[in-house]
Amino acid sequence: MDLVYGVVNMDFRKALRKKREKFKAFNLITIDANRLRNNLDILHKNADTEIIPVLKSNAYGHGIREIASVLEKLKVEMVAVDGYYEARQIYKIFHGKILVLGVIDRQNVRLLKGRRISYVLQNEKDLHVLGKLRRKTNVHLELNTGMNRLGLKLSEIDSYLKTLKEYKNLRLEGVMTHLASADETNNNSPEEQVKEFDTAVEKILATGFEPTYFHVANSAGTGRINSKFANAARVGIGLYGINYLENNDKRFREFAKLRPILELESTIVKTINLKKGDQVGYGGSFTAEKNMRIGVLPLGFYEGIARVLSNRGVVSVGEQELAIVGRVCMNHVMIDLSGTNLKEGDKVTVISKNPNMKNSVMGMQRTFGLFGYETLARLSEHVRRKLI
Repeated sequence: MDLVYGVVNMDFRKALRKKREKFKAFNLITIDANRLRNNLDILHKNADTEIIPVLKSNAYGHGIREIASVLEKLKVEMVAVDGYYEARQIYKIFHGKILVLGVIDRQNVRLLKGRRISYVLQNEKDLHVLGKLRRKTNVHLELNTGMNRLGLKLSEIDSYLKTLKEYKNLRLEGVMTHLASADETNNNSPEEQVKEFDTAVEKILATGFEPTYFHVANSAGTGRINSKFANAARVGIGLYGINYLENNDKRFREFAKLRPILELESTIVKTINLKKGDQVGYGGSFTAEKNMRIGVLPLGFYEGIARVLSNRGVVSVGEQELAIVGRVCMNHVMIDLSGTNLKEGDKVTVISKNPNMKNSVMGMQRTFGLFGYETLARLSEHVRRKLI
């Protein structure tokens, strides 16, 4: 979203959100606040450092405002987001520090506001643009230790720090890097990255800078890395209860205690009796082999339900699985109601928070190859979220 457009229209969006909450929702994402707190405790214990929860991409699809409101009550010191617009969304909800990880367009820098917002500045040009505004701002230096995505290489640090010293209004609050393969047991690149990180930090400290935060580990990196300087970890997917560690990882048992916090529920809005031979949906990709009854749910791939689940996926009622029949449409999914007494107005679970269910995030990854991160992040912002 365009920065100016997003900020100008925040009051309108707030008013629209309040109006919408008066209406009953056919589709509802519930967020388990107790599980979120427990996941945070597990990760904090495993990392043995400060935890910086990552709320980018609408808190991995969970709802950035809802997650921020829980973390505010838990007295979290700092959270991380991808962009400035995300930071502004939670600025009045979360009263700790907010770190913007992503790149800011230099044309928009003059529009930035919020004393509690810090920025990862990727190069000297960014330093010059922000420094010339003469506003006191905290910045974080990202090191490229092998991810080769963003950040400075060791050879680029001296020039960056020299420029940073020119602006007394800019304070080096943190130094960070990003691990590329922390969830792969047989890959030693995290250890090599940490060595390079520590070497770079020693160089930075020798120049007289005194950063507060040194953050290296992501969720999978907690409990694995052994940095001399790291005192914080940025946790994302683990916070939301998804465990990507391999079974042979010595930390697997501890991470297995993480619990998914999200569940997506929908409502049957119509039932249809089919005769043998009747077809369902676009292209008639499903044909009834006998007389049967189906139900229609008012959500589809626009709401984040992957089209690959057409004629393959399931929803559930309790532990009973109900097959998806026909193609997943833009705003509708059809399900097999045979053998049930379900009727119009009844609820079904589309994404379960029980990791053993076929329609859980990891269940869909195991069965259909759907990347769990993507399943969550693709959930439309307009589907209502509710803390429980």
